Amino acid sequence: MTEFEIGRAKRARQAYSFDDIAIVPSRRTRDPEEVSVAWQIDAYRFELPIIAAPMDSVMSPERAIAFGKLGGLGVLNLEGIWTRYEDPEPLLAEVAELDGLAATERLQEIYTAPIKAELITERLRQVREAGVTVAGSLSPQRTKEYAKAVVDAGVDMFVIRGTTVSAEHVSSQAEPLNLKEFIYELDVPVIVGGCATYTAALHLMRTGAAGVLVGFGGGAAHTTRTVLGIAVPMASAVADVAAARRDYLDESGGRYVHVIADGSIGRSGDIAKAIACGADAVMVGSPFARATDAPGHGFHWGAEAHHAELPRGARVQFDQIGTTEEILFGPSRVADGTMNLVGALKRSMATTGYTEVKEFQRVEVVTA
Repeated sequence: MTEFEIGRAKRARQAYSFDDIAIVPSRRTRDPEEVSVAWQIDAYRFELPIIAAPMDSVMSPERAIAFGKLGGLGVLNLEGIWTRYEDPEPLLAEVAELDGLAATERLQEIYTAPIKAELITERLRQVREAGVTVAGSLSPQRTKEYAKAVVDAGVDMFVIRGTTVSAEHVSSQAEPLNLKEFIYELDVPVIVGGCATYTAALHLMRTGAAGVLVGFGGGAAHTTRTVLGIAVPMASAVADVAAARRDYLDESGGRYVHVIADGSIGRSGDIAKAIACGADAVMVGSPFARATDAPGHGFHWGAEAHHAELPRGARVQFDQIGTTEEILFGPSRVADGTMNLVGALKRSMATTGYTEVKEFQRVEVVTA
């Protein structure tokens, strides 16, 4: 792979974001009605290859239920506001009224309240009783402490999500989570990430994970690149991890690990490009923060925004443009790719002649 000289002592390879690439039409086109965007991971089938991110501004128990009934997978943040407070609605309304620095300071205060295992159980029970797939997310730092409560509550899909998650965390302060042992002992499929390189992804796949989240330092509410200087453009990251999936498939004798793009996916075209680069599905946050029924009241933030010592995220404000259902399925009232995400994906696939998401991974792309 071609490398470029940054200076005499440093070389780097070229990497591409979704904005840097474009999908190439093929010789065949199809009707969008003939396109299926269904996706299956482990024993669970979804009509949409879209996962709603475990962020308090977009996912509440009620929204996870509604999203599941629309055909996607909604993931609850199990160390967020919904597992710290019996009724977080007044706090969400308060945050929506704050400005700038005051918002960050208040978020830090709000999230100092302890996580309650009984609330984890209650929130997951609420989703399970609605009859949709139950998914919850913990950071690697909290997984050991609350994993039993999560599994006992009947979770179907366990998500371990952080800015950067490795299979080989070294610490002299505390015993790190042994992902391979932890996943082996669980009876539910685990999705783990983020990662953004071939080697890191391959190591995560070897832990037994059912899916790997690709991305860090990206996303509308993240400032990781500014604060830590860490980021990998997503088109290259997804393609690298897709290569790790291919090689692990051979190495393991046929075990397929799903690649889920998680970051820098703000518009429908980004979803299509993520799949074109090799993703099986996408994890989306900011588009759903624009929903009139989102818990954030038009504001959006992630766990990094309220870090007690080094916030690496911002509370972002969006115009509320429609319901979650309209953002997914239309009709669209805007021409910027923030509404009718599913219709746009189907049309992109139809325009290039593909009828299945897995096939669409083979579409030609160019650098734009």
